[in-house]
Amino acid sequence: MLNFEGIATVRPIQKSRKLADVCYDIRGPVLEKAKQMEDEGHKIIKLNIGNLAVFGFDAPEEIVQDMIRNMQNASGYTDSKGLFAPRKAIMHYTQEKKIAGVTIEDVYLGNGASELIVMSMNALLNTGDEVLVPAPDYPLWTAAVSLSGGTPVHYVCDEQAGWFPDIEDIKRKINANTRAIVVINPNNPTGALYPDALLLEIVELARQHQLIVFADEIYDKVLYDGATHTSLASLADDVLFITFNGLSKNYRSCGYRAGWMVVSGEKKHARDYIEGLNMLTSMRLCANAPGQYAIQTALGGYQSINDLVGPGGRLLRQRDLAHKLLTAIPGVTCVKPKSALYMFPRLDPAMYPIADDQDFAYQLLAEERVLIVQGTGFNCPSPDHFRVVFLPNTDDLTDAMGRIARFLDGYRKRHGTS
Repeated sequence: MLNFEGIATVRPIQKSRKLADVCYDIRGPVLEKAKQMEDEGHKIIKLNIGNLAVFGFDAPEEIVQDMIRNMQNASGYTDSKGLFAPRKAIMHYTQEKKIAGVTIEDVYLGNGASELIVMSMNALLNTGDEVLVPAPDYPLWTAAVSLSGGTPVHYVCDEQAGWFPDIEDIKRKINANTRAIVVINPNNPTGALYPDALLLEIVELARQHQLIVFADEIYDKVLYDGATHTSLASLADDVLFITFNGLSKNYRSCGYRAGWMVVSGEKKHARDYIEGLNMLTSMRLCANAPGQYAIQTALGGYQSINDLVGPGGRLLRQRDLAHKLLTAIPGVTCVKPKSALYMFPRLDPAMYPIADDQDFAYQLLAEERVLIVQGTGFNCPSPDHFRVVFLPNTDDLTDAMGRIARFLDGYRKRHGTS
């Protein structure tokens, strides 16, 4: 290409238009700024991501040893859906969760649940198809729907009702283009855990409108105060369920990228969709083999997560401490999470008049060296929330919450709302 002076110019290479509505602010622009600050020598307290290993939560030793022992067997491709033994272990786990009718062929292993989420959307959606996604959500879901050519339609999770999905809002948003509903339970970012009665209402809507239910249950063992988790797919056999889980959180094995997807329920009328899943599974050849070898040992071994979330457990202590410190700050409220690893506090708009919550996160980072994720990064409709992990040990967590409190005190003074 020549410009008007006859000199060759380079045409810019632009990203695909499919990415126009895709964002993942958990690792977004604010994190890039934090990396720049680290390069300049600043120490950043990172409360932005549930990466357990960096906070001293190690994978169970028996999982590590099993991967080491099997490394010699892990250099070749596996079956496209995964090795037999871990898939059988997952099948048995679905039986423990009372999910009926699951066979080995219904279990797909992936490079983390994230890969399988994107795959499940790619196999389903055409332009114009809609998927109901919670707001706030784990943003990969919204991104996966958009990237697959579909339209994410966000249904309200009501903070005043403990962050439970608003069934009436879901009903209003179902139309002829709606193909599926996503349910994140236990919930990221709010920590909500849904009761059976609510789950049954969602299943009934799916039944009435012939929707696929995508159940993200990656935190199903990270439960506090004696809570128990019910798998959505255990509540019906006449609805198609796609259930996602993995080792990342329950077994502190984020980097192993060992996740799975289970197809259950009304499979008879979904043969073509399942064929699409099989095609995409084959195209990526297989999930990483070393991570697959960790699954059977993890599911069948000692469940050390119970020690972390039970009375006296480290995660329970840190949840209670983070909640106490956050809600002691003027104008900050937070529904206490019953599950997962996060707080999703609300800032009273009268005291914190935030117009741009990404800029708010930048300011906190610049002033106090604390990295959070703004609420709109989770498709929260208003800029008055943010998410923090409560993974640092109690001393570091106290320091981090103290810095947030100091920043918010200065924010109120600057805006005359103290």
